[in-house]
Amino acid sequence: MNEDTFISHLIELRDRLLRSLVAIGAVTIVLTIWPGMGSIYDLLAWPMMQSLPEGTKMIATGVISPILVPLKVTLLAAFMIVLPYVLYQAWAFIAPGLYSHERRIIMPLVISSTVLFLLGVAYCYFVVFRMVFQAIHSFAPQAITPAPDIEAYLTFVITMFLAFGITFEIPLVQLVLVRSGVVTVEKLREFRSYAIVGSFVIAAVVTPPDVLSQLLLAIPMCLLYEVGIAAAVLFGKARPRETDDGTGPGMEQEPGAKP
Repeated sequence: MNEDTFISHLIELRDRLLRSLVAIGAVTIVLTIWPGMGSIYDLLAWPMMQSLPEGTKMIATGVISPILVPLKVTLLAAFMIVLPYVLYQAWAFIAPGLYSHERRIIMPLVISSTVLFLLGVAYCYFVVFRMVFQAIHSFAPQAITPAPDIEAYLTFVITMFLAFGITFEIPLVQLVLVRSGVVTVEKLREFRSYAIVGSFVIAAVVTPPDVLSQLLLAIPMCLLYEVGIAAAVLFGKARPRETDDGTGPGMEQEPGAKP
């Protein structure tokens, strides 16, 4: 019986992974047709191109880079578009094993984490890239002709998107830790000084070696830590466990028991 249950879980996991991959593939095909891989890469490269001298273009040092890199960018765009659906598939897979009160908070967590991640990416694209690229090229010697490589630029963009997207999840992580009883609001306040130092250390590691980009990541991390404390004060009080019918507090179930 246990082996059959395990196999059924594996089959369900496979099916949900396939659904996610099919969704990403379908959106990729649509984006390839319209607006096209070149247009999507041009949109991604827009902050860089705005900072370069007029008439300057990016270069491709690899033989197949002019096709491969725009394809990777299109896949990245498709994944970000389908991200809510992918997270829903993950939620649907784990939902049957959760208590009723846990199921009620998973979907809000999925939605809020997606929104926060996309906000971090948008902040990086519209604010950080514009300021960092302009600062870099304004300090570059006049004897240097900038010609960024498209593959190196894509690697840089993905790294920065992940750094800022994950950074914007800080308030949500704090709220979950407080509601689950791992930490308290008082502890978060006590750790404030350590969080500030840690923010600057993390920013120095994941961003390029320039002060501006480090500040543009470290300062939001510090502010988001304060937002997380405020959110924990407002919404961090854990509710009593309820029964499945929602009539009142329920008793702890044995490990492995169905809700």
